[in-house]
Amino acid sequence: MSTSKSKPLASLYWSLIATTVLAALLVIATFWLAARSESENQWVHHSLAVRSQLNHILILVQSAESNARGYLLTRNSVYLKNYETPTSQLPSAIEKAATLTSRNPRQQRLIAQMRLLVAQKLTQLHDLVGMEKFTQPPASFGSEIDAEMKADQGFRNLVSQMMAEEDRRLSLLQNNAAASDTLLRTGAGASFLLICIVGLLVGFVTNRSFRELATARDQLLNSNRELMQQINLRETAEAQLRQAQKMEAIGQLTGGIAHDFNNMLGVISGSLDLIARRLKKGNYDIGYFVEAASKASDRAAALTHRLLAFARQQPLAPEPLDANKMIVNMSDLLRSTLGEHIEIETVSAAGLWRTKADAPQLENAILNIAINARDAMEDGGKLTIETGNAYLDAAYCRQHGELTPGQFVMVAITDTGSGMPPEIIARVFDPFFTTKPTGIGTGLGLSQVYGFVKQSRGHIQIYSEPDTGTTVKIYLPRFAGDGEESKDALPQKIELGSAGEVILITEDDPLMRQLTADALRELGYSVIDCEKASDALDILARRPDVRLLFTDVVMPEVNGKKLADEAVRRHPGLKVLFTTGYTPNAVVHGGVLSQGVQLLAKPFTLEQLATKIRSILDS
Repeated sequence: MSTSKSKPLASLYWSLIATTVLAALLVIATFWLAARSESENQWVHHSLAVRSQLNHILILVQSAESNARGYLLTRNSVYLKNYETPTSQLPSAIEKAATLTSRNPRQQRLIAQMRLLVAQKLTQLHDLVGMEKFTQPPASFGSEIDAEMKADQGFRNLVSQMMAEEDRRLSLLQNNAAASDTLLRTGAGASFLLICIVGLLVGFVTNRSFRELATARDQLLNSNRELMQQINLRETAEAQLRQAQKMEAIGQLTGGIAHDFNNMLGVISGSLDLIARRLKKGNYDIGYFVEAASKASDRAAALTHRLLAFARQQPLAPEPLDANKMIVNMSDLLRSTLGEHIEIETVSAAGLWRTKADAPQLENAILNIAINARDAMEDGGKLTIETGNAYLDAAYCRQHGELTPGQFVMVAITDTGSGMPPEIIARVFDPFFTTKPTGIGTGLGLSQVYGFVKQSRGHIQIYSEPDTGTTVKIYLPRFAGDGEESKDALPQKIELGSAGEVILITEDDPLMRQLTADALRELGYSVIDCEKASDALDILARRPDVRLLFTDVVMPEVNGKKLADEAVRRHPGLKVLFTTGYTPNAVVHGGVLSQGVQLLAKPFTLEQLATKIRSILDS
């Protein structure tokens, strides 16, 4: 709303307020005048009542006189009876008149004189009536009565004075009532006029306000459209920024993977080159290079598992477990890993709930956090591992996405190290992010822990302050079902296969297929390999002696899960082992292996392959 428009409208507002206030005052004055007129009318009625009472007293006195005279003249008892009635009523009548005139001092003085005169008259009348003992009244009796009647003229004059006083008051009250009535009518008319003016002003101001509100609404709509355009532009810019940040994160992740894999591939390819050169020279001293290539491949496999854990795509085999027992069993491993300069304390909660999780992955998560804590305590310190029962309510879960309220088992790892500032905590779970010097650490340890906890439907939180220490809390859902904890299997000698045990390999990667076939033949098994699911079904139709189908999960045309289902449907006794480097939902649901599914993750060692194959065939 512009200033030029708001000033006239403000003047109208003030005029409306002033008129309204004036009308209100007039209405109040009108009500006051009406109340005053009513009060004056009441006083008029009061004066009339006083006059009526004075007339009543005069009539009583005259009645007493006339009945006394009649009795004295006729000796008729009827006059005597009529005489006694007014004389008995006079005292109360005078008191009533005194009450009515209690607020008028002049009238009160006259009432006092009236009492004396009436008392004297009643005494005289009583004395005259007492002369009835005479059989004949004396000659002077008539003259005495005449003299008494003349004496009554003073009483009548007194009553006339009181009447005149009330007439004076009555005239004054009537004049005031007339004036009040005139003012009342004038005030009512003025109030009505002002109320009409207020109504006109209200209508005018309302109409003006509606017009200005309509203008303001149009301006607001225009501003809203402009704001929406700005919001759309901002959302577009934010989407571009998020895309840029996503690409930057992907670039960081890709760069980290490429860096680590190049180092490992460099070791493997260099070792193979040196092995080939020495073998050509007839030098069979190649054990060092074989060991180096093997270690590099192990590191590559561990890196792959960590990436899958961060992406929440690693296959988990959850089982009921007691976190207290697991931490006790890890004591020796933690002490040997952290060193003697780190004091380790465990605080086990009594009555700890069970949880259901992949035990090796949970142990690895605790170990990863403990190693980071050790690195933060270069000069030594204390590491505390604490367990407890916890309940995360809805208010807390709303602040942390992908978390459902409920009961959780908590494992807290606290160190007395250097701590972390907030900007480091915000990035601590990012892959390949590390505060350690170059060449020390991959930056995947905590990201692997984060992925495992989230895949297990749990929650992880870090609390830290510089120079104070760090606490990492892992929350895993409480397990209330039945189930026995798995027991660590004792190491056993690997048993080899026999030529009568036929294994069918289905793998679309020719190098991987050939390597797997050679490894199984090395273990003593008879091996048939093929590239596609259709070829595998044809082979199974021709070779009913196949005991195990070893198939990749991700294959063109038909995936390994569908191949296995069809193969088992046709050959009910056939055993199946899956292998994959990436685990989609074909055999893994929500990150957990389907019931009865056997999986060997790539890459695998000869020992892992032998153990898995033997356990399936012997089951």
